[in-house]
Amino acid sequence: MVALGLVSFFTDFSTEMILGILPLFVVTNLGGSRTILGAMEGSAELVSYAFRMISGSLSDKVGKRKIFVLAGYALSTASKPFFALSTGWLDAFAIRTLDRVGKGLRTAPRDALIADSVSESVSGKAYGIHRTIDQMGAIAGPIAAFGLLQIIDIRGIFIASLIPGLIGLFILIFFVKEIVQKMSSKTTIFSNIGSVLKNNKPFSILLIISGIFGLGAFNFSFVLLKSSELGVDAHAIPIVYAVINVTHAAVGIPSGILADKIGKEKVLIIAYFVFVVSAVLMIVLSANSLYAFLLAAIFGLYIGISETVQRAVVPRYIPSELRGTAFGVYNLVLGASFFVSNVVFGLLWDIYNLGTATIYSIVLASTAIIALIAFIRKYASG
Repeated sequence: MVALGLVSFFTDFSTEMILGILPLFVVTNLGGSRTILGAMEGSAELVSYAFRMISGSLSDKVGKRKIFVLAGYALSTASKPFFALSTGWLDAFAIRTLDRVGKGLRTAPRDALIADSVSESVSGKAYGIHRTIDQMGAIAGPIAAFGLLQIIDIRGIFIASLIPGLIGLFILIFFVKEIVQKMSSKTTIFSNIGSVLKNNKPFSILLIISGIFGLGAFNFSFVLLKSSELGVDAHAIPIVYAVINVTHAAVGIPSGILADKIGKEKVLIIAYFVFVVSAVLMIVLSANSLYAFLLAAIFGLYIGISETVQRAVVPRYIPSELRGTAFGVYNLVLGASFFVSNVVFGLLWDIYNLGTATIYSIVLASTAIIALIAFIRKYASG
């Protein structure tokens, strides 16, 4: 688990070097609108989550996880430097999507590999530890980008991102061990998906609730655009992004431990509530660049809690031999809903205003909170 955490650390170091500058690069340098930015991020996440279902199911089928993890990390590492060659937003769109294909290939098998390594009673802590190590790279990346921007241009940052990615691949190849699962050769990808959905009603309901929330859950790119409107200089935007990742990392282990103690679903409600708070702040904060860092900190808390706990909640309802598939299906639902959310959010902001877009998000998140409370009373009260 620690070795996988270090792989994620260096890969996130690479990825987050560019994500803190990519939204403004697309909008300012490449001429994309907020709607295009939302479509790019939403499409990239949808592709990522779709490939999580495929790779998760395949890893259950063959009984091996590491080969999919390796392929995913390798593809992401190789694709990111090509942002330096972008001449229009379509180029960036294609490269961003390719990078997320890599993330999709690795994520469900990696999460299943972690779940196979620990008992369900401490899975929240395990995912919290992994998430925290991962996020340390996400903190270092934007800070490194900020420092490098003082001596090289933005396209040079994209090329430099290759170095930490290669280090992560080295660790993965030589230090991460496979945990082989004994699987039935009679199962197919589609039969595994059917088993996950038909035989696990609570999991299916949880999918619906997560999808409702995801339909309103805009991503960090819009927080960075809001930060620019609050007066943060373009070269300092990576620091705002680093703040998101600092609070994300800080809350990972505590939220995982709390989830083990009081229930994963209850802590997921906390994550949804923190998102609502950050959405409200998107509307009410104005005219002060310092507010950008407050908004970033709270948004980072939401991401840190949700990304730790939403992974830990799945194993409770799914047997070991189907967890790769379950993680894949769960992530596909999230990806589809996030795609809709980011496109709609960007479109509403472009056509109307930020307030209209944010109210849309708040209504859906609040609906998901109410539904999750009802779910807990029926299925997770014990």
